[in-house]
Amino acid sequence: MPLLRRLSTIMFGTVIIAGLSTATGSATQYEEREVFSPDGTISRVVTPVQDQTPAPRSAVQADVVPIQQTGPSSQRFDLVFVGDGYTSAELGKYKQQATSRWNELTQVEPFKSYKNSFNVWAVNVVSQQSGVDNDPRGTYRNTALDMTFWCGGTERLLCVNENKALQFARLAPEVDQVVALANTTKYGGAGGRVATSSGGNTAAGQIVLHELGHTIGGLADEYDYPDDRYTGGEPREVNASIYASAQMQQKRTKWYQYLGKPSPDGGVVGTYEGAVYHKRGVYRPTENSLMRALGREFNLIGLDAMKAAIERKAPPNKP
Repeated sequence: MPLLRRLSTIMFGTVIIAGLSTATGSATQYEEREVFSPDGTISRVVTPVQDQTPAPRSAVQADVVPIQQTGPSSQRFDLVFVGDGYTSAELGKYKQQATSRWNELTQVEPFKSYKNSFNVWAVNVVSQQSGVDNDPRGTYRNTALDMTFWCGGTERLLCVNENKALQFARLAPEVDQVVALANTTKYGGAGGRVATSSGGNTAAGQIVLHELGHTIGGLADEYDYPDDRYTGGEPREVNASIYASAQMQQKRTKWYQYLGKPSPDGGVVGTYEGAVYHKRGVYRPTENSLMRALGREFNLIGLDAMKAAIERKAPPNKP
């Protein structure tokens, strides 16, 4: 079954759709979410908006421990992990899993080369019961962040109460990206303001890499839908354009300086039709980067955009 990501309200705009429940007559809100399939392909669906009731202030208490601290937060990207379904006796397990997720990220560029540009924190959120909801389906647990599988009827969509997760994440010195880990080995995850991942399943970490492409690099999604033509203006993201190679070169715009160069995701930089959810009329730089499918590398354009963004906040010459 696929995984989903809520579209970023900053980069792409969450699409909220009002509906009417035939059972109750009450208004129902829906949102578009990205679907991450096990084979790495990505698409979008519409699901009901999940309950986001915040936690009482008195309940938002937890220790914050550093996984990696390399400098002042004003000169670093701060990645914050929060856990759900970990009891007080399982906090050691939680820290080990958070550390493992971070180590997985640093095997991929640009995180491999820019590892020391990040501070990484683990917020020790304590749950009353071990595990998360619907693992297996129909099993419910009393946890701090309300994480659950089968979100929106999709088995491996792992949702979280984002408001609660953010409340706990803000206990860290600073927050640039939040990742919620579930105490489970079941493959699952999602994205959005808070990316989610199974704490005990390494394969789910790919979703976090994709999310950081949006958060840090401001990158567009490069996947498309059949028979859908783009009719808008030039996309603002660096990795999408309405111009094919000849026009791009003539106008000296977007990635014209990269054309013909080899790319880390394989192949050569060019203009490949199909991007930002449209099959025709808009181009991406390479055939199949991490912004198009999981299990890939960032392409050369995306990689350089992420490096530049990291260096703006964490210049290489800073201690």
